[in-house]
Amino acid sequence: FERRRPGLLSAESLGEVGEREVAAILTVEGDTVSNPAERARLWRDAAEALSEDYSGSAEELIVASEGTLGGPGGLLERLAAIEAFADPLQKKSFLIAKIWERRGWLAVVDPSSWEVSADSVLMRLALRSGLVAPSDHVEAVRAATRDAFREVADLAEIPPPLLDDLLWERGREDPDLIGSEAGDLREPPRRPGVHFY
Repeated sequence: FERRRPGLLSAESLGEVGEREVAAILTVEGDTVSNPAERARLWRDAAEALSEDYSGSAEELIVASEGTLGGPGGLLERLAAIEAFADPLQKKSFLIAKIWERRGWLAVVDPSSWEVSADSVLMRLALRSGLVAPSDHVEAVRAATRDAFREVADLAEIPPPLLDDLLWERGREDPDLIGSEAGDLREPPRRPGVHFY
């Protein structure tokens, strides 16, 4: 299996990808991802959607969005048709849009549609700083995190993708950065049955 062969990540190649190939592609220094079979299935689904609707081309998907993130026909709606991007809070969709924009492949015409990507790092920061209330409902905490950091971005007058980068980098680098409501600066143990702080 050749990890660096041209076309490896094309829709045509990914349409046939299997568990072993995904594990090989995503192995770094002996460590690989969990559940490569599920990831292979999601890659095949994405390849099928790209092939059916966009001639197998991510570039065609970007062009079809006409630079819009939100609304009917926007990039977020188009990505949501692909199972791997079907998250109602659009975490992966915002992440890929941010990458595409920074590479110059996507020129966003509706920047007010940007949101932060509410992942575990940002949820931890929001919970431990007291920006959001703890809950046993992960989706409620994710939504509250996204909304709280949108308000922070607006108040700071910086784009949500930039705030997302700053928070994620700092929160990932130093999980003990903020204690419970900015008090205790050590990472506390997690409550039983809860996936985050």
